[in-house]
Amino acid sequence: MNSFHIVSALLSGLFLLATGCASVPGTGDDNEEAKHSASRVEGDYRIGVDDRLQITVWRHPDMSVAAVPVRPDGKISVPLIGDVQAGGKTPSQVAAIIKDKLSAYIRDPNVAVILTELRSHEFLSRVRVTGAVRTPRSMPYRPGMTVLDAVLEAGGTNDFASPNRTKLYRNGKTKTDVFDIALADILARGKLESNLELRPGDVVTIPERLF
Repeated sequence: MNSFHIVSALLSGLFLLATGCASVPGTGDDNEEAKHSASRVEGDYRIGVDDRLQITVWRHPDMSVAAVPVRPDGKISVPLIGDVQAGGKTPSQVAAIIKDKLSAYIRDPNVAVILTELRSHEFLSRVRVTGAVRTPRSMPYRPGMTVLDAVLEAGGTNDFASPNRTKLYRNGKTKTDVFDIALADILARGKLESNLELRPGDVVTIPERLF
């Protein structure tokens, strides 16, 4: 899957209005799934350098900006309030910061932050599979992908793998969280209890057998 298709998948329904629900075209189940996917990506995705954001302040077009780039220092420029830290934060967090700063000038500002271009996703939104697999991979994150999806994309385990000792490493707020994955049970017995849904930045490691 090339970068264009990755971005298209992430942006489908990705009106990430931080102060309310986005309006996603469509009806019925398709609409609900699009909103669910957008919410899931918005919750996980951390804004990076070179991403483009649209900042909308309701009823104040002079304070709204379109396609504002995230600078190398991780900041964006917003009318009236100046620089705002965006790098490493979610759209909802950036909206909250802008709203707080604008409150000194506007009564109860309604702020929306929309990701218009995800230019840093190649680095921030990847999942990595290492260890005893046929083709260790660094692959684009896709909403809904699981440990099994990632392992299969890496060609499956090799002849030296100890799949039930698989670990999932995930960066937490203060430490790295480690999850035990019973990959052999998933592959051979269809036991999906440990087939966890992945998040951007996750690393799945399959160790080799102990001889």
